Amino acid sequence: MTKKQKKMLLRIIIAAVMLAALYFLPVTGWLRLGLYLVTYLVIGYDILKKAGQGIANGRVFDENFLMAVATVGAFALAIYEKSGDYNEAIAVMLFYQVGELFQSYAVGKSRKNISALMDIRPDYANIEQDGKLVQVDPDEVAVGTVIVVQPGEKAPIDGVVVEGSSTLNTSALTGESLPRDVHEGDEIISGCINMTGVLKIRTTKAFGESTVSRILELVENSSSRKSHSEDFIAKFARIYTPVVCYSALALAVLPPVIRLVGGMDGQWEQWIYRALTFLVTSCPCALVVSIPLSFFAGIGGASHEGILIKGSNYLETLSQVKTVVFDKTGTLTRGVFEVTAVHHSDMDEQKLLEYAALAECASSHPISKSLQRAYGKAIDRSRVTDIQELSGHGVTAVVDGHPVAAGNSKLMEQLGIPYHDCHSVGTIIHMAVDGQYAGHIVISDVVKSHAREAIEALHKAGVEKTVMLTGDAKKVADAVAAELGVDEVHSELLPGDKVDKVESLLAQQSGKAKLAFVGDGVNDAPVLGRADIGIAMGAMGSDAAIEAADIVLMDDEPLQIAKAIRISRKCIGIVYENIVFALAVKFACLVLVAIGLADMWAAIFADVGVMVLAVLNAIRALRVKK
Repeated sequence: MTKKQKKMLLRIIIAAVMLAALYFLPVTGWLRLGLYLVTYLVIGYDILKKAGQGIANGRVFDENFLMAVATVGAFALAIYEKSGDYNEAIAVMLFYQVGELFQSYAVGKSRKNISALMDIRPDYANIEQDGKLVQVDPDEVAVGTVIVVQPGEKAPIDGVVVEGSSTLNTSALTGESLPRDVHEGDEIISGCINMTGVLKIRTTKAFGESTVSRILELVENSSSRKSHSEDFIAKFARIYTPVVCYSALALAVLPPVIRLVGGMDGQWEQWIYRALTFLVTSCPCALVVSIPLSFFAGIGGASHEGILIKGSNYLETLSQVKTVVFDKTGTLTRGVFEVTAVHHSDMDEQKLLEYAALAECASSHPISKSLQRAYGKAIDRSRVTDIQELSGHGVTAVVDGHPVAAGNSKLMEQLGIPYHDCHSVGTIIHMAVDGQYAGHIVISDVVKSHAREAIEALHKAGVEKTVMLTGDAKKVADAVAAELGVDEVHSELLPGDKVDKVESLLAQQSGKAKLAFVGDGVNDAPVLGRADIGIAMGAMGSDAAIEAADIVLMDDEPLQIAKAIRISRKCIGIVYENIVFALAVKFACLVLVAIGLADMWAAIFADVGVMVLAVLNAIRALRVKK
């Protein structure tokens, strides 16, 4: 418990003891009133103070005002009736403070749980000076500095291993318990825990731009993006509170006046008591507290699983997703391309691969990298001139004085070079040297091990249609789609075509149904931004992913998408449960109070009891089933 919570608990105990003692003390008159007022101020002075500040600032109608008016009114009635029974007024305030303490503790606990789940913020960085390790603030470490990470410590800043090898625990970032081995030359992202060997890492980013800082900023700022449900509750409370205050005033005045007009006793004390009870019952704490807490807990539970959701509005939209659109490479497939065959080539296969690797040497595309790996030798770029990359077609270049073209069938058609179709499944790189067809190279991508299972999980989670978009040839795309069980596939798309295709699919959505696009977060930024929900996969350390997507999956496991949807639907379900439960109990109790069938104790349950139950229900969103 915090210091503030301990102080409140002490006040509750003191007030409860004083109330119990006064019940047995044989004091009467003004002394009795004075002792009860002292007890009331011990437990309720802060509520009176907040109510006064609200009135002074023009924010009259809030829960503090309702409690202050109701309890002070109960005291006034007891004095007027000379009954000496001040227990109800103090009991109402006492139980209200118990509820507030419980709510404060629950919110604090959920925040602490989320902090523990996302416990990736490093406290220091080790720098070697004069043969000794010195701990410095990560903010003070410049880019390019060599830092030392010892076993058991967190990597404080993104970088590249320059010395040592080790095993990393990335579970705080990805939710994946499987350790990851790293060696010299491997990239490291901040927030990972070094488990075995000592690592020397050359930093590649400033601390404020590193992965851990970006993730923490994302999670911390998520509460600023309100969902429609939260906006509804805020607007509801602004209208609801004045309405119940004026209703309570009407309940206190109109029935006695009508009775007096009818020649009967006005029974002012009875109706004023009902009006005060009505005010206590009407307090909207359960809704105001539990709805934001439900979303906060849902975002926290998702972050523990390596699913970073930028705001409760995205969590709510995700729960309505009925169509999921995938980019193929790096999302459903591993994006690891390998040369698997060379066909229809009159020249030596190794020589053809050499021409292809040199022509593609300026490109960072995975296909280019696979050609360079298949060549297996160092690339001498001085042998290559006049490189031209033709988007969606391929490249042309001059290698050792020979014009070389490497690309798809569209490139061969554009150059007017007859080519041979390939019956193998994969990406086909057609080659032309000196204007003559020189054969083609077959490059295959590897489907992710859980990709088919992920598609099945999405359908089980209520997704009605899965779609795959790719720039690959139709034959390759159709083969992958059939293997995975994807409902619809669109192939041979240029980068701009993907946006058009998503626009077309969005136009097909009906009602509240939403569309999610899943991509690698680097090349798919325009599409991620256009979809109702953009989900970036395999995004560890990718600035483009964190910026463009609404949801970031910290590993490249497609099964996480179905889990994210289930988390969102559970969270929204809890929100609706709390709204329905709180409003149903509130309105039922308000009616019972108005007709005289419920007293102040029922009002206490309606206020404190409903709030406690709603908060307990909200905390369920923190728990995520595997």
